[in-house]
Amino acid sequence: MNVIVLIILSVLLNCAAQLCMKSGMLAIGEIGGPQGFWAALPHMLTSPVLWGSGICYVLSIALWLVVLSKVDVSYAYPFLSIGYVLSAIAGYFFFAEHITLVRIVGIAVICIGVILISRS
Repeated sequence: MNVIVLIILSVLLNCAAQLCMKSGMLAIGEIGGPQGFWAALPHMLTSPVLWGSGICYVLSIALWLVVLSKVDVSYAYPFLSIGYVLSAIAGYFFFAEHITLVRIVGIAVICIGVILISRS
């Protein structure tokens, strides 16, 4: 399989993990301080959505290990920045998060950087 495809799959799984975590934590609610964390921990440990995020992370890491066995880390690692772009877009569509002009410019800069690195 093409290494770029593996990288993209790994990034997509990582992004999916983030989205699952956000969804799971929206269901649990805001955590205020260390005591709030410990109080919410049983809910977090029994949340299927948060377990799904962990599974996505494990699969993402497994694919990433395959990627690193094939290419230089200096080539592969910048592609993880695509996750920032996907997460911002997904946050906008799934969670009605605001994307400001500054964020849009930042996302464009990230995209340009990834394009330049992919051509090296």
